[in-house]
Amino acid sequence: MGTSLFSRGTAVEAVGVGRYVADLGDHWNCPIVPQGGIVAATAARAMEAALGEPAQQLRSLNGVFAGRVAHGPIEIAVDVLRRGRSMSQLRVSLRNPGADAGFDALAVFGSEREGFSFTDARVPEGIAPALECPSYRDPPPDDFQFDHEPFPFWFHVEGRPCVGHPPWEDYEPESSLRAQWYRFDDPPRADDGTWDPYALVALCDTMPGAVGERLGPAGQKRNWLPPSADFTVHVLDRARCDWVLAVNRARHAGDGYASVDMELWDADGGSPRLVAYATQTMVFSFVK
Repeated sequence: MGTSLFSRGTAVEAVGVGRYVADLGDHWNCPIVPQGGIVAATAARAMEAALGEPAQQLRSLNGVFAGRVAHGPIEIAVDVLRRGRSMSQLRVSLRNPGADAGFDALAVFGSEREGFSFTDARVPEGIAPALECPSYRDPPPDDFQFDHEPFPFWFHVEGRPCVGHPPWEDYEPESSLRAQWYRFDDPPRADDGTWDPYALVALCDTMPGAVGERLGPAGQKRNWLPPSADFTVHVLDRARCDWVLAVNRARHAGDGYASVDMELWDADGGSPRLVAYATQTMVFSFVK
């Protein structure tokens, strides 16, 4: 699992058959509860432990946030629905102690199988290398001030935008497309140098920015929050680079909901590889 801050923060402890406990630190809050991807990664870690089949890796996870999961102690219940020789299905329920609702998900774990290989998706053109892009941690212009402090999650994950507009730029919105490079300050790597796959799960849950890109400066003047209704991740390959490229779009918004998606690309060896894909229905919540 590794000893990084991410790996320790999503660690689980068995307390019975299919029963686990964990402790989510407030340093992952985004803004006032742990980032949803951290919650989902912790749930996936418990499912991996309950399955106990190292050859079978997480292939897909489909979850819903039925209740708020606060930082602090959590309880996790895992049911192995089917244990197959090459593919297994599991169900997980994650709650704060005494809570009626939290995060519930179904997941598929599977080993390598015979099949076809292709990627019918492309990285946007004109992507600059990560270190040639500005950092979200750079100070804003002197005449611009954010209305809140950075969420704790971003003190451990750095982003460098390469497609899209900063909030102080005046522009006419035409597309929701945005892209940014991500890295963990404390890299969550396995002994072979690959990323902890659950770190990809966590980074996938950073999709609402595409809505802000499509709304433009006028739409962003309203104070809104994007709680998640659901969260689906497909883990496709292992990442190795220091940075992964996150390509994000909002496909549709209406009736108080938005459909958003995310591609994570690894550029190890020069040719980008799609390592994860995620989609999500988010809800518009307006702060009064």
